[in-house]
Amino acid sequence: MTTPQRAVQGGGDIPRRLPAPRSYLYVPATRPELIDKALASRADAVVLDLEDAVPPDHKAAARANAAAVLASAPPKPIYVRVNGLASGLAMDDLAAVATDHLAGVRIPKVEGPDEVEAVRAALDAAGCAAVVVPLIESALGVERAFAIASAHPSVATLAMGEADLRADLRAAADQGLDYARSRCVLAARAARRSPAVQSVHIRLDDETGLRLSTVRGRALGFGGRSAIHPAQVAVINDVFSPSEEERARAAAIVAAYQEAQTQGLAVAVSPDGEFVDAPVARDAAEVLARYELPRD
Repeated sequence: MTTPQRAVQGGGDIPRRLPAPRSYLYVPATRPELIDKALASRADAVVLDLEDAVPPDHKAAARANAAAVLASAPPKPIYVRVNGLASGLAMDDLAAVATDHLAGVRIPKVEGPDEVEAVRAALDAAGCAAVVVPLIESALGVERAFAIASAHPSVATLAMGEADLRADLRAAADQGLDYARSRCVLAARAARRSPAVQSVHIRLDDETGLRLSTVRGRALGFGGRSAIHPAQVAVINDVFSPSEEERARAAAIVAAYQEAQTQGLAVAVSPDGEFVDAPVARDAAEVLARYELPRD
């Protein structure tokens, strides 16, 4: 796994993005023993949390632990959820973790593009090329989702934080969040980012509910999901992995496009009659890459 913004050449002449993570496992940066378990898990990426999971008097220790993990050349992509800009702690967080091994920064409670720009400026000042993932957690954030997603080219996607959003919307039922979910999915894709990341499933003893809501999330257009426990990762990876039917269709699209390229053509038609240009071929190549990732 690598960060969503880095590209390689693959599939003949098809420029292909390496697959964005399916599963992002949150772990408090104050708990080294849990960090080790997270790194050993099947999660595609680990999110070291400096914000909500860390008590106020442990912020400095969490920051130091996150910096130590990143200095050790971790075996999988590491994202860090920094404290919100309004807290006065974010810039110290960024200064500590802005290293070559940082895959991305999750910015909590983003409500406007200026917050993205401030984080980007701090990363650039440190010479850090990490991507930025704004967390949409309020009604105003939902309303400004496209502006946030398109604030800077280094925004990889949008992620959702539904606990705060639910409280802000005063949504008594889960269906009350559906508009916000679709709005974030649409904003991420309209800004030409990777598909948005679904919020966590907060119940740890509810594998059936986790699977049902993850299946629904994928149907809504999410491309991955955050997790709060390693036991949730297998379900998330399975749901967000292409099926054999999807793999076969993607392979046919890639083959048709490659054949067209050998004939000097810019477009092709797949065996089932779909018009195939470079963006369609790239998406198909990413499906093939995702199919090869481990699921359990």
